[in-house]
Amino acid sequence: MRLLRRRSPERSPDTPDGGSGDAPSSASDPRYTPGKGRPTPRRREAQPRRTGPVPPPPRTRREAYRRSREVSAGRRTDAAARIQAGDDSALPRRDQGPERRMVRDIVDSRRNAAGSFLFVALFVLASAVVPSVQVKQTATLIWLTSFLLMVMDSSLLTLRVRRLVRQYFPATQQRLGGLAFYALNRSIMIRRWRIPKPQVRVGGTIYTGE
Repeated sequence: MRLLRRRSPERSPDTPDGGSGDAPSSASDPRYTPGKGRPTPRRREAQPRRTGPVPPPPRTRREAYRRSREVSAGRRTDAAARIQAGDDSALPRRDQGPERRMVRDIVDSRRNAAGSFLFVALFVLASAVVPSVQVKQTATLIWLTSFLLMVMDSSLLTLRVRRLVRQYFPATQQRLGGLAFYALNRSIMIRRWRIPKPQVRVGGTIYTGE
């Protein structure tokens, strides 16, 4: 049986042995890329250049403990800053999700009567130790009036939360009752004490998931 063999290309008489007649010239071929003149650094060598010099290992157990505390404190500070800024990946599970972000904006964009609950409660408690009957009657009247205002305002807040969630998140898997309760809990807190911090001003534009 005969086997077909590939014929070797004939050498040009003008081309010397070991050379190629059509090799690209380093001076004329635009595809030619000159060498860097130095070896490419390894990953373990390039990493310290990006992150800075590696600190020496701790000499004592106390120094190692101090470094560990500094690293832990830095991580806690970073996590707290992300939570305050409303970073969804850093928030607790109860605060995650676009629906709850919109609920927070709804609460933060309005003045809530429930926000005065703490001040009214402190006033009523302080009036209890005053022997004056007139002061106690005034405190009771303020308490009843504030309570009625808080009930009415909280009802309007829950209705708005339900309406906007249905409008912008019709396929939500979260219970509307749970979102309304979440809004009420946030509205009771004083604005500067709320976590995450308010992302909108009073009367500002709320987040709608778009």
